[in-house]
Amino acid sequence: MNSSAARRTVVTGVGVVAPNGIGADVFWKATREGRFVLDRISREGCGHLPLTVAGEVRDFDPAAVVEERYLVQTDRFTHFALVAADQALADAALGPTSTFGVGVTTASCSGGGEFGQRELQNLWGKGPGFVGPYQSIAWFYAATTGQISIRGGFKGPCAVLANDEAGGLDALAHAVRTIRRGTDAVVVGAAEAPLAPYSMVCQLGYDALSLAVDPARAYLPFTSAARGFAPAEGGAMFVVEEAESARRRGARIRAEVLGHGATFTGTSGWGPSRHGLARAIRDALAEAECGPADIDVVFADALGTPEADHAEVLALSDALGARAARVPVTAPKAGIGRAYCGAPMLDCAAAILAMEHGVLPPTPGVFDVCHDLDLVTGRARSAELRTALVLSRGLMGGNAALVLRRGDGHPDTA
Repeated sequence: MNSSAARRTVVTGVGVVAPNGIGADVFWKATREGRFVLDRISREGCGHLPLTVAGEVRDFDPAAVVEERYLVQTDRFTHFALVAADQALADAALGPTSTFGVGVTTASCSGGGEFGQRELQNLWGKGPGFVGPYQSIAWFYAATTGQISIRGGFKGPCAVLANDEAGGLDALAHAVRTIRRGTDAVVVGAAEAPLAPYSMVCQLGYDALSLAVDPARAYLPFTSAARGFAPAEGGAMFVVEEAESARRRGARIRAEVLGHGATFTGTSGWGPSRHGLARAIRDALAEAECGPADIDVVFADALGTPEADHAEVLALSDALGARAARVPVTAPKAGIGRAYCGAPMLDCAAAILAMEHGVLPPTPGVFDVCHDLDLVTGRARSAELRTALVLSRGLMGGNAALVLRRGDGHPDTA
């Protein structure tokens, strides 16, 4: 992206399946209003577990939107991604194109726990004859990439990033590199479904996981009451294309992916993430050819523990200097939970929509901010937004930053 000769990458399609709404328009309305949807977990088999609060995608019927032949061989996390990908492709109005010119890239942190649990229960309770043939693939991290490409007939470069939460932003960066190498378009994103009992037990080892029983107190980033994060399911998918090709076909340019940075600081506490995240921000700004003054809003990682939140605030100060105390910061995920690799994808969707509508969405449920940053709380704010910085850190030590710029023809009103 530093070279004027480089193939630029733009977002032409957005699809969302989130705890606060299915579809980009529904998601944006709820996000703009700061709707708080964290609640007690209702999934079967979870009532006895110490993790009691999460963001669930309710009223989701995969059978109504995904063909039976795909349902029987896929997990809930892939169902979310298939639906979001359909939305993104429809939004992009990609039309007839060479299937060899379209690739697929997804990221995954938890894989297909619900499908895997069901099949393992059959194995232990009934025997190997009751385990279906798709057990070997439905739980696998690459299942979503594979199923989207098969269902869409896409034969371009395909990839999956099997890493922690920051992998969502890394997947978008991978798609940018794929576009640079000559691919016409990439369907890219992430979705997670980590609320099956098996998946939830695996999460109990995370020190940053909130075990609060009151939904209103479960996830309060950047406050004195911060006690960790509430998990969530869902995610977002995008269609990204080479800019000139998209313009020639008359596509609506929703945003441009300008720059990305990634580092790894390990699992020895959240203190080191300050320096790793700051480096990722600087690298993203450098690739985007932006300075701190160009950033109009930050979508924070907002892990929700005192140490992690403090490290993020310091990282912003290190990377943005005096601008860090003045630039608006928001964390919409406080109202819906952290969907692991899906979380930064939902933040990217919110950032694109925020820039289009000129509105800073609030951080739901958060009011008594105890850090030196301009966190958007209470109600949304109107603002002229041209460039957004999205941040993500993973529980395994990954740090990533992504710079997005507003596209053409954004709406005049919210």
